[in-house]
Amino acid sequence: MRKLLTLSLLAATLAAPAFSAQGIQVNGTLVPQARVDAFVKQMTAQGQPDSPELRNAARDRVVMTELLRQEAVKKGLDKSPEYKSELENVQSALLANLYVRDFMKSHPISEAELKAEYEQMKSQMHQKTYHARHILVKTEAEARAVIDQLKKGKKFEDLARAKSLDTGSKDNGGDLGFVDPAQLVPEFANVMTKLAKGQITQTPVKSQFGWHVIQLVDSKDADFPPFDQVKAQLEQQVQGKRFDAFLNQLKTQAKVQ
Repeated sequence: MRKLLTLSLLAATLAAPAFSAQGIQVNGTLVPQARVDAFVKQMTAQGQPDSPELRNAARDRVVMTELLRQEAVKKGLDKSPEYKSELENVQSALLANLYVRDFMKSHPISEAELKAEYEQMKSQMHQKTYHARHILVKTEAEARAVIDQLKKGKKFEDLARAKSLDTGSKDNGGDLGFVDPAQLVPEFANVMTKLAKGQITQTPVKSQFGWHVIQLVDSKDADFPPFDQVKAQLEQQVQGKRFDAFLNQLKTQAKVQ
């Protein structure tokens, strides 16, 4: 009995993949440890914590992939036109991605360029944000009727809850909170930014959504994040612009028939 058990354990050991610092032996083929490490890196980049369980799962995945690869070779699938075509596609995509990474590495962004981009972003942003309420109705006549009711002392919030078609704000009395004018349709923003604090539009404002009655509740200087807080985002933007310019140059110079 002991001899049979020993033989069974030996057979199982020979059949199972062997793990080493260099990689994994699968049916005599060495699969480099780098494949396991690459899979772990991919999973951790997606938010999974590095752990023994994750590394075991990575080994299992690599082993199963290698076993399936070996079976595919036995069937001659590595000689098929489909394989060769897909391999060419993968190689092309891989080389293109490697070139992108090499381009980013060999064209670093200077601190001066990042600060210039930062100042440009600041200049494009409105210097103030505005706290507004509005009542949206379908027709100009309805909007004028709302203005008349406001003049007679009706509360803006009550009329917004009763009449506004803007489902996103009507339950809050038409309150839009503090907004950047750039986020609003121009017709609305142009009127809102000219109102004094507490003032209500005396004529309806037409936009693509209907007719608005607007009240400016308050305004304040716009908050802009400090340079260090957005530095990484700025670097991505500048790199993206630079690479887009390079791609456009390639397209212009290329002969595509």
